[in-house]
Amino acid sequence: MTLRATDVYHAYGDETVFEAVSLSISPGEVVAIIGPSGVGKSTLLRLLALFDAPDDGSIEYDGTDVWAVGDRERLEYRRRIGMVFQEASLFDASVVRNAEYGLRVRQSWTDRIRHELASLVGAENGTIEVIDALDAVGLADKADQDASSLSGGEAQRVAFARALAYEPDALLLDEPTSDLDPRNTAVLEEAIRNARDRGIGVAIATHDMHQAERIADRVAVLLEDEIIEVGPTETVFEEPTDERTQQFIDGELIY
Repeated sequence: MTLRATDVYHAYGDETVFEAVSLSISPGEVVAIIGPSGVGKSTLLRLLALFDAPDDGSIEYDGTDVWAVGDRERLEYRRRIGMVFQEASLFDASVVRNAEYGLRVRQSWTDRIRHELASLVGAENGTIEVIDALDAVGLADKADQDASSLSGGEAQRVAFARALAYEPDALLLDEPTSDLDPRNTAVLEEAIRNARDRGIGVAIATHDMHQAERIADRVAVLLEDEIIEVGPTETVFEEPTDERTQQFIDGELIY
């Protein structure tokens, strides 16, 4: 799977968000999208997640323009993409019921059979995929706990597990650790690396430069209404080709 935005123009009323943005996310890589607050990082993720349609340009999934196909086919593409927002939104239910929600809404007859088989091998509180996803964020031991009793960091880890459980091709993360303490941030960053190592393409919008340096294979710099630079993480941070990138990294640009 390769998820690609090509020459995307997008506006809200008379306000242009993007003029001609292009970015790709390939299997087994982490792409960090950095830029000042309000520049459109979240909007770009929503476009890549197929929540919103671009006003011009294309969003392609393995070469298919997903806004040129029918609604049913586009829904199938959307179901192969996971997204985690800045704030976790959990149901008044157990941790495992929250973590399995994405899998349940995508569930087929075959999945229901697999759910029954999972109980036979000891995963009584959910499918093997859900238990594995909770284990990836260090919460398998809290599967039966009520989600309302979790800390904010733990709730965000459940939200991540929920997106991971249905084994997406691409995982889009919108500032997922911005309000978390170092421990919860470290757990999620390790889970992101593990997702990449399993072949999932990951895009993360972050204002944390150090986080981008720690986990990203490539970095895209979004300023004003365009991506001014995209390349290997070390190159972007140490030898940027656009002097605005260096100014942004050094905190010299004011927005």
